[in-house]
Amino acid sequence: MKYQAYEFGSDLSRMMRDVGGALSATFEPWVADGRRNPAAIFPWALGEMMGRSGFTHTRPDYGIDSVLVGNRIAPVVEETTHVLPFATLTHFRKDVDARQPRVLVVAPLSGHFATLLRHTIRTLLADHDVYVTDWTNARDVPLSEGPFGFDDYVDHVVAFLEAMGPGTHVVAVCQPAVQALAAAALMAETKNAATPASMTLMAGPVDTSVNPTKVNALATSKPIAWFEDNLIATVPDRHAGAGRRVYPGFVQLSAFLSMNAGRHVSSHSELFWNIVCDETDKAEQIRVFYDEYFAILDLAAEFYLETVKTVFQDNDLARNELKYRGRPLDMRAIRRTALMTVEGERDDICAVGQTMAAQDLCSGLKPYMKRHHLQAGVGHYGVFSGRKWETQVYPLVRNFILAND
Repeated sequence: MKYQAYEFGSDLSRMMRDVGGALSATFEPWVADGRRNPAAIFPWALGEMMGRSGFTHTRPDYGIDSVLVGNRIAPVVEETTHVLPFATLTHFRKDVDARQPRVLVVAPLSGHFATLLRHTIRTLLADHDVYVTDWTNARDVPLSEGPFGFDDYVDHVVAFLEAMGPGTHVVAVCQPAVQALAAAALMAETKNAATPASMTLMAGPVDTSVNPTKVNALATSKPIAWFEDNLIATVPDRHAGAGRRVYPGFVQLSAFLSMNAGRHVSSHSELFWNIVCDETDKAEQIRVFYDEYFAILDLAAEFYLETVKTVFQDNDLARNELKYRGRPLDMRAIRRTALMTVEGERDDICAVGQTMAAQDLCSGLKPYMKRHHLQAGVGHYGVFSGRKWETQVYPLVRNFILAND
C-alpha cells in the first residue's frame, strides 16, 4: 500500500505543479524583460516554487552536446551501444583524430539516474572515450524480464566491458565500487579477454566497518527482514513493471533528505529569494541541482536487499568472502587491473578508509599498480563533481589511466 499512498501524494503534487505553472505564467508578463512589477514578483516566484514540488521519475538529459578537446570544440553525440533489460550502455561519441583511452563509468544504482554524473562524464570526455551504465528505472521493467540482484549487476558490468572490448578502463563512483571489484576478480579468474586495464574506485563502500557513517549505522541497525517488511513495495498497475517488488526511489531520497533536512529547506528558501531578487545565476545553480536530485528511480528489491545484507551487514567484500552465483571470488586474483582509490576528507556517506580498503584486498597487485588519493576539503559529491574534482582529483585520475593504457 505504501506505493499507492505515494502515487496519491504524487498526483496531488502534479496538481500543485499545474497550479504553480498557471500562477507563474499569469504574472510572467509583469516581470519579464526587466519590468519586474513589485506587485507581481512574489506571486510569480511562488508559482515557480509550487511548480517545483514533488519528485520526477524520468531520466533527465545529460546536456553534453560538445566538449573542449585540446584547442577545439568537439561535438558529442549520445549513442546506444548495448541494451540489457535493466541498463543501457550509452556512448558519448566524439569526432576526434587522436585515439583516447576507453572508459566505462559505472554509475551508482542508489535511487538516482546516471545523469547525476554528468559533470564527471563531461570532465572525463576531454581526454577519454567515455561510456556509462545507464540504469533503467525498475518500475519500468516488465516482470517477465525476471529479477535483478547483486550478481545480475556484476553480469551487467562484465557484459558492458565485453561490448567495449579489451583495454577498457573502469571508473566506478560510490556504490558500484563493490561490483567493479567483483567483476574484475571474476574476469581475472576466468581469464576474460575484456578484463579492464585499470579501475578507479571513487568514494565506494568497500569496507563499511571503517569509520561507520549514518548510512552504515542505518543499514546495520535492523535485521534484513525489517528492511524487506518496511521498505519494499510493489509497483502499481499503472506502470510497465506492475507487480515487481522494488525499493522505491522516493524512500531512498526521503532518507537522504532527512539526513540534511535543514540544508535542503535553507536551499529552497534561498532559491525563492534569488528569484525574487533577480539573482539569476545563483537561482539557476540551485534549480539545476534539485532538478537532478529530485529525479528518482526504483531499485529492484533483490538488488537492494542483497546489497544491504552482503555489503553492509555481513561485510563480505572486506573479509574477501564475497560470492558470485554461489562461488567465492578472491580479490587476490586481480593481478593485471591497476587500482586507484579516491576518497573525500569530509565524506559522510563513504567515510575515509572505506574505499582505501580495496588496496589491501587486491594484494595480488604489484605496488606500482596501486594508487590512493585523499582529497582534502570535499564531501561525498566533491570527490567526483565540482571545482576540486576538476582541478585536483581529475588530473590524477587522467594520469593514472594514461599510465596504464
